Amino acid sequence: MLENNITQVHGITPQQLRENILKDVRTELKEIVLNFQPKTQPEYLTRKEVAKILKVSLVTLSDWNNKGVLKPYRLGNLIRYKREELDQALISINSKNK
Repeated sequence: MLENNITQVHGITPQQLRENILKDVRTELKEIVLNFQPKTQPEYLTRKEVAKILKVSLVTLSDWNNKGVLKPYRLGNLIRYKREELDQALISINSKNK
C-alpha cells in the first residue's frame, strides 16, 4: 500500500518556496565546487629522473632503497618511484636531520 506524505507550507507562495529551494541548492553546489579536488593520477619517475632531482648517484639511490628511505615500485625489471612519496621522503629525511 502506498503512503501519501503531504507537507504543508503556510505563509509562503509557491514561487517563493521555489526560489528558496533554488537558492539553497545553488549555495550547496557552490560549496561543493569550491571544495572539489579532482583525483590526480600518481606520477611515476625512473631511477635516473629521481637521481637527477635529488642530485645523488644511482648507487646512493639503491642504498636508500635498501634502507627504506625511498619506496621503489617494481614491474619486472622496471623500477619507478611515485613523485609524491619522493617529496614525503625528503621531508622525513630533513626532519630526522634536525
